[in-house]
Amino acid sequence: MDYFPVFTQLHNKPVLVIGGGEVACRKVDLLLRAGAAITLISPRLHPALQKLASQQKLRWLAESYQPGSLGGYYQVWTTTDDRELNKRIFRDAQQKKIWVNAVDDPAHCDFITPSMIDRSPIQVAISSGGASPVLVRYLREKLETQLAQNLSLLADFAGRQRNRLKQHYDTVDKRRHFWEQFFRLPQVENAQSAEVLEAAFVQLLAQDNQATGTICVVETGTDVEMLTLKALRLMQQAEMVLYTDEESQAGFIDLCRRDADREACSMESLLEKAEALLSQAVRVCILVKKGSTSAPLSAFCQQHDGEVLPSL
Repeated sequence: MDYFPVFTQLHNKPVLVIGGGEVACRKVDLLLRAGAAITLISPRLHPALQKLASQQKLRWLAESYQPGSLGGYYQVWTTTDDRELNKRIFRDAQQKKIWVNAVDDPAHCDFITPSMIDRSPIQVAISSGGASPVLVRYLREKLETQLAQNLSLLADFAGRQRNRLKQHYDTVDKRRHFWEQFFRLPQVENAQSAEVLEAAFVQLLAQDNQATGTICVVETGTDVEMLTLKALRLMQQAEMVLYTDEESQAGFIDLCRRDADREACSMESLLEKAEALLSQAVRVCILVKKGSTSAPLSAFCQQHDGEVLPSL
């Protein structure tokens, strides 16, 4: 991992932008959307930035950069095409322990900005670490077509129901199970209003949604792209992942839900371990190497209304 992905809170935080051209326009636009308190240093300003300054949406200092300019800022963005200036700003900021982003100059960046898909409060960020911006743009285009436009509505509604759901379900697992059912309801996937979501929420809440254990067996081959969509969905729902060979199955394990518990098991101990987990109403996913699913394991899976999902 070349960069650690992180979302940072900039609301009302002092941010310094150095440079007043077209590149600064793009960065200032994003920073304003994030609620940053922007100070911009540049002898001259692009007309769009002049308008923002006149509207008091940013503070403009009509001067050139000096080492003393960095005092008191949370972040610094340098948008000039002067590499020597970028280097100097980077060095000065590091001495003051301030994060710096030098646009198109990753050698003098503490952080970089990804390509973003904004369905606030849902945000998706994609980065190649600067290796292939065109590939990142292509991935963003594909994701834009896959992510529903009502994600903002869903996220806002769910956020407002958290305390309400806590009064109904006393454990995190029960609440998680409820939300997994809720977001998969057809009326929720197509909802265009909070009223539709409220009706679906109340209806599902009134049902007896006692958590039950589930099991699936996913056979792993040599290519993670040969997994079926159903296998991927069940791997993402599992609360416990049991696997038989970490070295060969590492890529498959990484595709399971990130907060799921994981444990290596021998083929001999799988059934006993799975039985104990099911008695605790845990959703279990077992990863076994392709061709090694035993008759007892298949029978156990069928007995508990699970299934074996082979790689293609």
